[in-house]
Amino acid sequence: MTLGWVLGVDSGGSGLRAALADPRDLGPAQSLASREPVRTGSGGIDARHLLDQLLPMARTLLDRAGGGTLSAVAIGAAGMATLGGRLRAELPGELERSLGVRRLALAADAVTAYAGALGQRPGAVVAAGTGVIATGTDLDSWRRADGWGHLLGDCGGGAWIGRAGLEAALRAHDGRRGGSPALLSRMESALGPAQELPGLLYPRTDRAAVLASFAPQVGECAADGDAVSVQILAAAARHIAEAAAAVCPPASEESGPSQFALTGGLLNMGPPLLVPLREELAIQLPHAQPVSATGDPLTGALLLAAALATDSLVLPRHPALLHVPTELGS
Repeated sequence: MTLGWVLGVDSGGSGLRAALADPRDLGPAQSLASREPVRTGSGGIDARHLLDQLLPMARTLLDRAGGGTLSAVAIGAAGMATLGGRLRAELPGELERSLGVRRLALAADAVTAYAGALGQRPGAVVAAGTGVIATGTDLDSWRRADGWGHLLGDCGGGAWIGRAGLEAALRAHDGRRGGSPALLSRMESALGPAQELPGLLYPRTDRAAVLASFAPQVGECAADGDAVSVQILAAAARHIAEAAAAVCPPASEESGPSQFALTGGLLNMGPPLLVPLREELAIQLPHAQPVSATGDPLTGALLLAAALATDSLVLPRHPALLHVPTELGS
């Protein structure tokens, strides 16, 4: 069978990225990026807006590669599980008409993050940034923990840490127990006087990002020995480990111990978070093997596309998390 190229796509809060590769050798891949996030409205993710960005990228990448056809495409998108109805309805037909695509996977970004980190092995991946979401599979089904947003969950993520740090700062301002003068000083330097904080924060539509912007200050105070900040990061580590433990499959005779990997910008906080996190993971996941993530969500999308092209997809299909339409045109 003659194989064409495969196209991987990652659509998230910072824009849309696309990469083209040979399915038998995924690296190095040619890629393009747009800094304009795909719009989301009352009907979910805007399929037309995604296509308006993706189709020119795909054609440019094919031209740069000297032409050829696409054997498969995999698109990972933030919000796919709950807001991807229009993508699942409109993209298969449009991609077939515009690019001749007959094999397509539409995945949640948590699934492409999983594939990028662990490939097609059983295990668990925790993506920790502004929020926290854990995804796991035993290759029969998917499990998910947290990812409920900064008002209802995302426990241990950047927004959670930042909010806890700001609460400790305000406790110090009020003279209540549990306050941190060190965090109060940093809050006032970064965000202004305590009495102005509610007016600054509550009207913002990007509250989670504002809260997360204070998380590095908590990490720096913890590194300086502030006991309250140390406690906040210890609690964050417990929450992240709990999410991993909730989705990680047990060891099996066939595949041996499950593996787990951590991804996301929160890990850049370094030892103040990573030291207690490693301790918690050892306690809560004694049956699993920690490994380094091998790639990012765009890498995961390329891997899914290559698996489709070569009939080697073993990650479990799911109507919302990993949707693979029947081969188009058949």
